[in-house]
Amino acid sequence: MKTLLLFLTTLFLSTSITAQTGKPIRGVVVDNASGESLVSVTVQVLNSSLPKGALSDADGNFSIDGLPVGRYDIQASFIGYEPMVFREIVVSSGKEAFITISLKENINELKEVVIEPQVNKQLPQNITATTSARMLSVEEASRYAGGMDDPARLVSAFAGVAGSMNSNGIAIRGNSPQFLQWRLEGAEIPNPTHFSDITGVGGGIFTALSSQVLGNSDFFTGAFPAEYGNALSGVFDMQLRNGNRWDYEHTVQVGTLGVDVSSEGPFKKGGQSSYLFNYRYATMALADDLFPGLLGDAAGMRYQDLSFKLNFPTKSAGTFSVWGIGLIDRFSQNAESDTTKWESVTDNSKADFRQTMASGGIGHKYFFNNSTFIKTALVGTYTKNHLLLDVFDTQKNPTRVNDMKGTNWDMSLNSYINKKFSSKHTSRTGFNITRLSYDLNYNISPSFPNPFLPMENFAKSDGSTMLFSAFSNSTIRLNNEITANIGINSQYFLLNEKWTLEPRVGIKWQMQPKHSIGLAYGLHSRHEKLDYYFVRTPETGNEMVNKKLDFAKAHHIVFSYDWSLSENTHLKIEPYFQYLYDIPVARDSSFSIINQQDWYLNTALVSEGKGINYGIDVTLERYLADGYYYLLTGSIFQSRYTGGDGVWRNTRLNRNYVFNALGGKEWKMGRQKQNIFNVNLRASFQGGDRYSPIDTEASLLAQDAVYDTSRAYEKQFDPALITSFTVSYKMNKKKLAHEFAVKVINANGYQEPSGHFYNYRRSEVELYKSAVVIPNISYKVEF
Repeated sequence: MKTLLLFLTTLFLSTSITAQTGKPIRGVVVDNASGESLVSVTVQVLNSSLPKGALSDADGNFSIDGLPVGRYDIQASFIGYEPMVFREIVVSSGKEAFITISLKENINELKEVVIEPQVNKQLPQNITATTSARMLSVEEASRYAGGMDDPARLVSAFAGVAGSMNSNGIAIRGNSPQFLQWRLEGAEIPNPTHFSDITGVGGGIFTALSSQVLGNSDFFTGAFPAEYGNALSGVFDMQLRNGNRWDYEHTVQVGTLGVDVSSEGPFKKGGQSSYLFNYRYATMALADDLFPGLLGDAAGMRYQDLSFKLNFPTKSAGTFSVWGIGLIDRFSQNAESDTTKWESVTDNSKADFRQTMASGGIGHKYFFNNSTFIKTALVGTYTKNHLLLDVFDTQKNPTRVNDMKGTNWDMSLNSYINKKFSSKHTSRTGFNITRLSYDLNYNISPSFPNPFLPMENFAKSDGSTMLFSAFSNSTIRLNNEITANIGINSQYFLLNEKWTLEPRVGIKWQMQPKHSIGLAYGLHSRHEKLDYYFVRTPETGNEMVNKKLDFAKAHHIVFSYDWSLSENTHLKIEPYFQYLYDIPVARDSSFSIINQQDWYLNTALVSEGKGINYGIDVTLERYLADGYYYLLTGSIFQSRYTGGDGVWRNTRLNRNYVFNALGGKEWKMGRQKQNIFNVNLRASFQGGDRYSPIDTEASLLAQDAVYDTSRAYEKQFDPALITSFTVSYKMNKKKLAHEFAVKVINANGYQEPSGHFYNYRRSEVELYKSAVVIPNISYKVEF
């Protein structure tokens, strides 16, 4: 500890306290339809005391030097193109800022028209999106309260998205979190979250992607473009940024949740190639020692992850990239040693869970000419889960009631050609071929949690199958005000020979410079988790009862209205309707995959279920200007379904309403105003999850919580109010930046219901609630 204090003291004393000029703002300017680099684009700083700007060079690159540390707005202007403003660009003494500016061609360039500059935060990166899409910036992920540098938790503040304390599962407009597709570098990947599916299918604790490596990404909540297949509720399309190719930069962060180290730079000074990597090791033990009892069962979690990207531009062969992400998770929970304190199965059981996930690929982008490029990727993914669970009797003799092991490894090839035929028409057409390999062996006691019967195998298989998909989309600009997106997506699943044909269409009208409306429709589908198809039941022996399940499908219709209230304030209103069908359900039962919560399934299903989600999302946002920002979102919705019995009921996630309010204020401090003090707050208020009434008599006989499924999801937990905050102080020194931060999720200690359990001592069923407060006190240095 003395050595650490001496190091920090020396570090501070050796740095200058005079005003510091930050590192450069670098970037590249491209045509948003063709990807072509644009030359001689005027890039200027809007809110600088001194005029600052640059012209893009022959490769579209620009650099702006000499700015004091702080936040700036950057505008790019070019003859024949609509101007674009990039908000909230951070100039720091520790890291360079890099932005990619995509400009839209002005169709009526021969006419004298007044075009309002568009703000980058209003638009997704994917130009084929019409509605229900938002760009997520890396800076937001690290700044917003409750985000904890986790983009999955951050998006729960967006309209239409409901979150949870114990999980970062993303429930969009009443849909199950497992209906979301995760993408990285243009390819579908497994859920990149630590302890994924254990806290609820489709969720986890924290993402394995650090904000140190994540680039600006797109988040879709409905009626997404034809490019995206195998998703039912939404798409999280994430990108890794390229490393700094001009200079070496490093970041080290130490906190109560662990250690985070990243580095980036050129392979060779003056070269074009670059590297970027981040490694993180986290343990909840330190935070639990500092704040006893706050983390609950999460105190037993250990995890680590590694992510990287290598970028290799060439003169004539295009740009190659190599990227990867991997995680290793471990969770252990021991039984309570004092048998007199046993109240539930969690007290007299021992669990050991191990999870490994890795995904990586080789990408290539090649320009045939100024209007056509092809982008291709070969991607491999690997996941392995192993859960062991033992239950002890009063003599402390163990009985194994759960032994589930599953391994999946996939290999996919995807490619698309992007062609700009003219300023009015751009087309993108591509395909994806995926080989899905699996080795599953799931065993569980049918009498769990009371271990009277030996374990039974309900899914065991190894082999492989194929998934084929293709899409084509055209973006047609009728004029500067009206843009249409027309496309189609198709999938074929070799395992059960099912296929789909999914039309997508959208139109957007910029009625006035500050007002626009949009309308989008899409048919979407997804296949189930592979282990669902290999379920066997005692009645059917070796027959795979779910092999013939069809794709689950959904019609999406979304209307949107956008209003730029002022230069920094934006309002968006989106009513929507979703109709789901061919949903897997159990015959003559209220069960539907829509409500599935456990990460495994041992039920025979048929594709006969339905669902309806409808509501309205509202977003009012003020971008960070004059030192403060806010984001207010609200969603009012209904989510209903039918099981195998054909009865319409509330879904488990029909919370009816979700409201979020977050904001922040930053102050410049220090002798030369080179330091930043930042305070960010967030409050979320949402309706509770729904649950089925307890069957008291059956529960007493089984000594377990037994639900009355004939009255599925009639009851609802109390509304949830969750508050979070982030406080940070960043000191910009010469070629160095320090940041101290305190980040807390669930600062008010909200107790979240997570199910019912049978209390052995009281002989009754009780509701289990946990108040998990997640604190992270950290120190970060950038140099």
